[in-house]
Amino acid sequence: MAAHAALSQYLISGLTTGSVYALTALGYCLIYNATKVVNFAQGDFLSLGGLLFYSLLSGLGLPLVPAFVLAVAGVALAGALMERLCLRPARSRDLMVLIFITVAASILARGLMKTVWGKQTLPLPSISPEIPLRFMGAAFTPQNLWVLGITLAAILGLKHFFDRTLTGKAMRAMAANPRAASLMGIDTAGLTTLSFALAGALGALAGILITPITSLSYDVGVLLGLKGFAAAVLGGYGSFAGAVAGGLILGLLESLCAGLLSSAYKDVLAFLVLLLVLFLRPSGILGVKEGRS
Repeated sequence: MAAHAALSQYLISGLTTGSVYALTALGYCLIYNATKVVNFAQGDFLSLGGLLFYSLLSGLGLPLVPAFVLAVAGVALAGALMERLCLRPARSRDLMVLIFITVAASILARGLMKTVWGKQTLPLPSISPEIPLRFMGAAFTPQNLWVLGITLAAILGLKHFFDRTLTGKAMRAMAANPRAASLMGIDTAGLTTLSFALAGALGALAGILITPITSLSYDVGVLLGLKGFAAAVLGGYGSFAGAVAGGLILGLLESLCAGLLSSAYKDVLAFLVLLLVLFLRPSGILGVKEGRS
């Protein structure tokens, strides 16, 4: 019975962190499909989302729902500004140059956040009161349910957006062939900005949801962002279904590793998985192998 309860605990914990990795991985995939650039500032969107939410709640005293919406919108705006001010003006279209610009933007963002909010850990409250709940012997809080529920809603919302709306279909066309999409009259520049805004919104969601469980500081998104990148590679970089699958798998593996072996190896596991995938199956679980005509 104890083993059954422990397994349930590992599964709930793994699905919670895996959902955050999935949201982060989706942000990476959105930008990659639009620009073929790996945005290494994606993790900073998590930090900024949590910090803005904290300031709107504690500093301005806004109610929870308006603070939540404004924090997500604020980071979406930051993502759009990053594309317009940092990437679009770049004279070089070389992918490596653009990737290094995202690295520089990440360093700048962390410096600004440290200046505004300081280096101390901030107490971000949970979305709802922390009433202990139990299921199949596992103990968890309503925050775990919020993480799972909002992540599911975000995934379904993205699916509806890409499958049912003209803008979403235009973004899919741009991802498949940017030049052909441009020749067909699609505003590829505007959709690229929108991709960064959506990636920022997903990052903000991930930060607001996970930092009440972990901690909140200006650099909390660095490690979470790298794990989201590992999840995206595991699932198949650029694949939305792969990003979700990779995030959940990575979260479950981490939780089982921490519970069955030691939490000291938890962070190492993500990068070990990343290396194994790059060596054994670079296209990822659901990715399409390149080289096809």
